[in-house]
Amino acid sequence: MNNIQNEEHLSAYEKAAKEGIDPRCIPQKLNGPVPIHDEIIYPNYTDEEHEIWKFLYNRQINFLPNRAASEYLDGVKKLNLSSDRIPYLKDISNVFYQTTGWKVARVPGLIDVEDFFRLVSERIFPSTDYIRKKEELDYTPAPDLFHDIFGHMPILTNINFANFYQKFGIASLRANPLVRKQLETLHWFTVEFGLIKNQEGTRIYGAGILSSLGEVQHALSDEVEVREFDVDKIVVQDYDVWHLQPILFRIESFEQLEEGFNEWCIKKGLL
Repeated sequence: MNNIQNEEHLSAYEKAAKEGIDPRCIPQKLNGPVPIHDEIIYPNYTDEEHEIWKFLYNRQINFLPNRAASEYLDGVKKLNLSSDRIPYLKDISNVFYQTTGWKVARVPGLIDVEDFFRLVSERIFPSTDYIRKKEELDYTPAPDLFHDIFGHMPILTNINFANFYQKFGIASLRANPLVRKQLETLHWFTVEFGLIKNQEGTRIYGAGILSSLGEVQHALSDEVEVREFDVDKIVVQDYDVWHLQPILFRIESFEQLEEGFNEWCIKKGLL
């Protein structure tokens, strides 16, 4: 009986790993401090790795006009992202610190949820510094630096999203297993697969969409049912991490995201 209950509280990635899917999906427990901000050293990337970044960046950026949220595109400019070379995490961390008070930590891969949200609760974004191989250009089962930098980091220059994400980290550390599972679902439909209503129409801000070739073309198509932001409804919505998403949720603004989450957390006794 206990095993069944424990299964219910596993994240989607943990369930996948338990079922024998790619070992990179098994979260690692940090056993010591990780380099943060100015402590981060730039790896000695090969020419091939820079070329992979260039290919992925150019391919993805071409799909973003009329798809990506204006706040995300503003963030790309603030971070000075380009196809020239793999960005230096320390440089990004310094832009974060000047804009929203965040920093970047270099982590070895997918990390334990407790470690991840402890860092996020301190306004520190955990990022990998390795890039996928050539044979994984279209899909990689676990985060790499392209997903972390191109997908997640531009939107963290938005102050309301940055505030929301720190509160998300704090709430996750305080949550019991059942509520933490609900938070994991909310994370999926906001941070990873969120849509927003811009002046020009529905746009994408979720990192899982913006860094994915298939999802970025799929998310605004007629194949997706778009539902309005409602935390209580989002946290009970089923999803599958291995297929294109048939249901997505849209916020009116990042102010709504921050305020709506704050109200839900107060109701749950998390903030």
